[in-house]
Amino acid sequence: MKLTSVLAAGTAAVLAVGLAACSAGGDAGDGGTNAASEDVTMTMLPKNLGNPYFEASTTGAQEAAGELGATLDEVGPDTASPDSQVPFINTAAQQGVSALIVSANDPTAIGDALDEARSAGTKVVTFDSDTEPQFRDLFVNQASAEGIADKQLELISDQIGGKGEIAILSASANATNQNAWIKLMEEKLASDYPDITLVETAYGDDDDQTSFDKTAALLQSHPDLKGIVSPTTVGIAAAARYVSTSEFKGKVAVTGLGTPNQMREYVKDGTVTAFALWNPNDLGYLATEAAAALVAGDITGKEGETFQAGRLGEYTVEADGVVVLGEPFVFDKSNIDDFDF
Repeated sequence: MKLTSVLAAGTAAVLAVGLAACSAGGDAGDGGTNAASEDVTMTMLPKNLGNPYFEASTTGAQEAAGELGATLDEVGPDTASPDSQVPFINTAAQQGVSALIVSANDPTAIGDALDEARSAGTKVVTFDSDTEPQFRDLFVNQASAEGIADKQLELISDQIGGKGEIAILSASANATNQNAWIKLMEEKLASDYPDITLVETAYGDDDDQTSFDKTAALLQSHPDLKGIVSPTTVGIAAAARYVSTSEFKGKVAVTGLGTPNQMREYVKDGTVTAFALWNPNDLGYLATEAAAALVAGDITGKEGETFQAGRLGEYTVEADGVVVLGEPFVFDKSNIDDFDF
């Protein structure tokens, strides 16, 4: 399904961000696999609780679990520190849950705990942010790292006229997904954007106030700054909030990855021209369907295997046990009111 056909659906209930790229296979009530039952238990473990992005992904996960007849509970730390997820993984393993669905705060810090859970028979699916591949069965990626990096650079280049100084406001310094995107952005800047200079990468630890303060520091430290790219939903909203009431509004572009509900006021007041994301609801839905397929034995995580993911249709496991949801979608003033998440 192409982006245009998804948008034509036009309903917030579908929450289509054009990322159900592999859909065309199942009805909304299919549930993907028939093997799940009330005996299947899953634990959803985001980076931290209270994050609107992960609240949306958990909503999608609960939708899929309901269709599958499985039980899904969400647990998680208050802060996204490297080892804060370990106690929750240990508890889930001790409870004998069928599957863990984890957005990793660190690629290795939770590895030992995940190994123990897998040894106890728990299937492990990472989503949004991966661990090292040996610690999980599947990684459900929101989009290709290259696609995410390219889209953010396209946006900032367009918004600053293709030249000038920019900064990156990331999540934690250990966040696997953020670091992968940043590395690719650095490489692409050097090769394709010779007139754009990355002057600093700051870390807001996916905390609203810290990200707000880091935005202020970036603008004070770099008086010639033309743009801020924040590849995290907490960071981009905090950066936009700071800029919206500052002297930098209309002078410093803010873009990156955000949710429509977080960013709507900043798009409408002119602080933000455009930003990107995928559908976190669909991401959580797909991760849960993938976990169910693993538990049922429909797939093992090997390249080339396929499984049905309910309303999203059929997906294929790619190299290194990766399943890709789709491509980033750009939100701006013309379409932001079409979405509600």
